[in-house]
Amino acid sequence: MASSRAINVLFLIGLLLVPFVWDSFVAYQLGLFLLYGMVGQGIGLCWGRAGFLPLGQALFFGIGAYVFGATLKSADGSGIVLVAGLLAAVLAPALFAFGVGLLVFIRQIGSGPYFSLITLALTMLGFQLANSMDWLTGGFNGMTGIPALPGTDTYETLYYVIWAALVLVSGLLAYVGTAPFGQLLGATAQNEERLQYFGFNTALLKAIAFAISAAVAGLAGALFAPHQGIVTPQAVGFLLSAEIVVWTAVGGRASLIGPVLGAILIGFMASELRDSFQYWEVLIALIFVIVVIRFPGGLWSLVEGLARRAPSLGAKRARERDIGIEKSRTDGPVDLVFEDVELVLGPVRILDKLSFRIETPGVHSIIGPNGAGKTSAFNVLTGRLKPTAGRIRYNGSSVGGLSRHRIARMGIARKLQIPSVFPDLSVGRNVDIALWAGDLTHSQMFTLRPFRWTTPLLGEMQGIFPFLGEADHSAGSLSLGQRQMLDFAMTCLTQSPLLLLDEPCAALSSSETGEMIDAIEKIVALTGSTAIIIEHDMQVVERLSDHVLVLNQGALLANGAMEEIRADPAVRAVYGGGSK
Repeated sequence: MASSRAINVLFLIGLLLVPFVWDSFVAYQLGLFLLYGMVGQGIGLCWGRAGFLPLGQALFFGIGAYVFGATLKSADGSGIVLVAGLLAAVLAPALFAFGVGLLVFIRQIGSGPYFSLITLALTMLGFQLANSMDWLTGGFNGMTGIPALPGTDTYETLYYVIWAALVLVSGLLAYVGTAPFGQLLGATAQNEERLQYFGFNTALLKAIAFAISAAVAGLAGALFAPHQGIVTPQAVGFLLSAEIVVWTAVGGRASLIGPVLGAILIGFMASELRDSFQYWEVLIALIFVIVVIRFPGGLWSLVEGLARRAPSLGAKRARERDIGIEKSRTDGPVDLVFEDVELVLGPVRILDKLSFRIETPGVHSIIGPNGAGKTSAFNVLTGRLKPTAGRIRYNGSSVGGLSRHRIARMGIARKLQIPSVFPDLSVGRNVDIALWAGDLTHSQMFTLRPFRWTTPLLGEMQGIFPFLGEADHSAGSLSLGQRQMLDFAMTCLTQSPLLLLDEPCAALSSSETGEMIDAIEKIVALTGSTAIIIEHDMQVVERLSDHVLVLNQGALLANGAMEEIRADPAVRAVYGGGSK
């Protein structure tokens, strides 16, 4: 990581020296490509980090260019007006992007394709408006006569202003990517639903990322206006948007400097070939295809690969967790009520007037044959499915139909049936996300202190599962059993009053099942929480359960102590369980 940062810094320093090595026209050309590279960096934040692709960044680039171009024409040298115009060129695209992003992402998980098409449609609309609004934009001929930025020369000193803006944007994006916000964006791309079960509003996270990318594009557009002296509708159009996406992919969408490198290489190549080779666009397209297929991480990934092979300049310092936080969410009572809950999907009735109440701490097990509606009960409780009829109340509040993250923040934590972690993040980062659940404020997302958070329960968990202490190991490299344990540990580390554990011992060996049983028993006793377990292994049910509910065909068949359930003839008629 340190070597990669050093390479980034050296690259930026090298860009500063360009005017001293080549002539002013080369620096002028390079300045334009650096502006496009800045827009690509914003795309990289959305596409490479958060996993959604904006296809209309030129819209925000053009808005910034038109706004600041108009400011330069009317400012008459006034510094206050120029600063206000620059802020407007940055903030107007950011606010617009935030609103669009929130409206799109709040609808559903996996809205990436729809989002991309919407941004494409918006930039096409922007192009049409720029063409038709002659009184504001100059129409087809564009906004002309834009003066130079005061105190600069277009072919000389303006390059240094652009370089400084690139350094500023690179530094800010690097910090954002390192902060908890950046880690949560990465987790969103890998497993958005799981992050929502930790109480994070992923729609808001992605909307903020989109707004940041639009602000960067707006800043680049603002500097584009004095650099070119004219802003035409092409600055808002889809063609430019598509080109920047291509440059970002060639350079490396997941890296900070990759989009800048892609813009420089493709930009200079296109300018050299345009007048000498008739099919230069075909050649550029072939280069794009070859790079994407051969180097999915972009050309900058080759540079970073060489940097990682370089000898380390010092021992890596272990991250210290020295800020204790109190997560008192387990102190509250639990009163969960299902009242005639129905779930009908098409012709299938999954839950049929399901009614039960859980209001005592300890371990409650839900058993029943496959298809009885056990996991579906968890799904309607946690917002994955909306109940067709009936009511679900938790501590007096209705939860039926609420979003996942809102239900999680009420104090309900869920472990999914299949181990659900963030495989590309380290074990330590997975643990961080669990510790942040319900407690990380919006302002804390952009500070580094939350990486030092710890709780006494984390120490207990590391004692039960020693691999949790190997914080730098990738979660994706863990065995299936360890991922199951990590998922369980993360659920418990939220310290929610109600823990929903869907088959926590599935796919575990006999010895691992024993470890998991001991862990559940210890953690529930230690925290005083209420755990509801779905389990087919009768060994787990018999050892842990204070109370058992039996479901059959979506309805409650029986409930009571294990001895009562075992003796119930109705249960014996429909259900038989096994053990490992």
